[in-house]
Amino acid sequence: MARNTEIEQELLGLEKSYWQALKDRDLNAALELTDDPCILTGAQGVASITRDQLGEMISSATYKLEDFYIDDVQVRLLGNDTAVLAYNVHERLTVEGQSVTLDAAEASTWVRRNGHWLCALHTESLKGDPFGRDRAAA
Repeated sequence: MARNTEIEQELLGLEKSYWQALKDRDLNAALELTDDPCILTGAQGVASITRDQLGEMISSATYKLEDFYIDDVQVRLLGNDTAVLAYNVHERLTVEGQSVTLDAAEASTWVRRNGHWLCALHTESLKGDPFGRDRAAA
């Protein structure tokens, strides 16, 4: 499929809007961008969550996203209504009163339903040694 930079820029804008919604704790904005259900993967495992569950996760979050920076973006259109977006993100957060920064590789699968793009899958992989040697022992 030929590249469509207009759609690629639209999807990057939506991904950034999603991050901004998390930063602002704007529940409605996040939910408007989320497929139902949405699959999430990350350090805590794999989950398929409904919009209601996502709303509860955002509302009860014990951390605050202070800032984020996205770079090294790659987009692949899989069809007219499906696309994958991958990128690096640098996050600055407050967790349990402490300032924390982290770098991760992220990917989202977006689907277009009734003319609107929705995030159907989001993954987060913390950057570092792939064998975990840079993390403290449990």
